[in-house]
Amino acid sequence: MADKYVGQIVLEINGAEYEVTSVEPTLKTGRKVVKTMNRTGRATGTVGGIEEHELKISVPIPKSGEPEWRALVDAKLTIYPQEGGGKRETWTGCSLIDVGSKYQVEGESTRDLNIVALNYYTE
Repeated sequence: MADKYVGQIVLEINGAEYEVTSVEPTLKTGRKVVKTMNRTGRATGTVGGIEEHELKISVPIPKSGEPEWRALVDAKLTIYPQEGGGKRETWTGCSLIDVGSKYQVEGESTRDLNIVALNYYTE
């Protein structure tokens, strides 16, 4: 019995598709430890917080026609697994935090984008 895995991933931002070399989504729950003065000398629990969604994305640098990454504000970002495997993941309210570049001897040069999103959905 052969397992089936998700294949390539297509990244779509506001209707335009981009090639991606890697995506690293991170969810921060915002929970914090409640520290109180008690006999045990330990924390008594946690308190809820505000969720934060952060995405680290690497995209190859094209020879021409590179998007203006600074203008990435309130965007919608969707990842479509190809060949019918897995679920579609969508982040809305995406805004660029910072952008960097990586130049290598072998391989392709990439832009590294850090993006925050307000909402996350799977379908």
